[in-house]
Amino acid sequence: MFERFYTHFSNDIGIDLGTANTLVYLRGRGIVINEPSVVALNTKTNRVVAVGTEAKNMMGRTPGHIRIVRPLVDGVISDYEVTEEMLSYLINKANDTDKKVFRPRVVIGIPVGITNVEMRAVYDAAKSAGAREVYIVEEPMAAAIGVHMPIHDPIGSMIVDIGGGTTDIAVIALSGVVRAKSLKVAGDTLTTNIISYMRDEFKMLIGEKTAENIKMTLGSALPDEAGEELSVKGRDLVTGLPREAIITDVDIREAMYASVSQLVDAIREVLETTPPEVLSDIMHKGMTLSGGGAMIRNLPKLLEMQLKVPVTVADDPLTAVARGTGVILENINLYRDVLVQNTDDISFR
Repeated sequence: MFERFYTHFSNDIGIDLGTANTLVYLRGRGIVINEPSVVALNTKTNRVVAVGTEAKNMMGRTPGHIRIVRPLVDGVISDYEVTEEMLSYLINKANDTDKKVFRPRVVIGIPVGITNVEMRAVYDAAKSAGAREVYIVEEPMAAAIGVHMPIHDPIGSMIVDIGGGTTDIAVIALSGVVRAKSLKVAGDTLTTNIISYMRDEFKMLIGEKTAENIKMTLGSALPDEAGEELSVKGRDLVTGLPREAIITDVDIREAMYASVSQLVDAIREVLETTPPEVLSDIMHKGMTLSGGGAMIRNLPKLLEMQLKVPVTVADDPLTAVARGTGVILENINLYRDVLVQNTDDISFR
């Protein structure tokens, strides 16, 4: 009775708390916020100047007293107070779209295998930011629910969620994770690889936003029939002056090669330890890729070649985790078994 009362007079919010982007799902409305996980701080007053897209647009262009902070590193909180400010901003912004009397109930996605202390930090930050109840779910489980995998059935399903800070690999059956691995090699790693490659091979310094644009434009796991090239502007490390260079998809593939190989090896390791019956299901159904990294060109083809398992990319892979939190919110009792923690019992398993 009380549950129905609260549901009517408060919002239910799902949050994909990502290293690169944070997405917010509002029950009954869908995804209402998709913003970078970036905060701009005024170091003189120690106050937040901007959050999300507005803060990201300031990157590389701020005066000395404005500091750009990414409060999440490798999928976990590195700056608790800034994360709390960011969550408070996002929760309030979501609530403003549909004002209700009571504080919202929140489901948050986290990477596989983070510690109880890190998990507690997420829980406390959400509570301090204004959540009435906080439920926590592992991101690959949320992604699997978001792409409509039969997680409750006695059938093995495999999801690889390639985010900004972490890649979560999970084999799921009967509402539980059979095998899982979290790898700190993901989209941000590939961006850093490109920055390092431009510095080492071209003796040129480029910014994070430029490297990200190069990754999205030229990044591929295997050669394409038609090679591509791009003009890149940066600073010459020898002269210190502005310079322009022409780079190709071959350059970027070489820059990302080591990290992509680590990703393939991690997925292979999970497959090698998966029980035979479950592995048989995966060989029949294949694995699904979600997250921003799933959009790297020819990555599914490379994985199929290397691992001998069919690979598909989820529809709208960037929003899979957020959509999964939304499905959980629609029927919290059906998915209670997949939650890592909830406010009925705040001890973490």
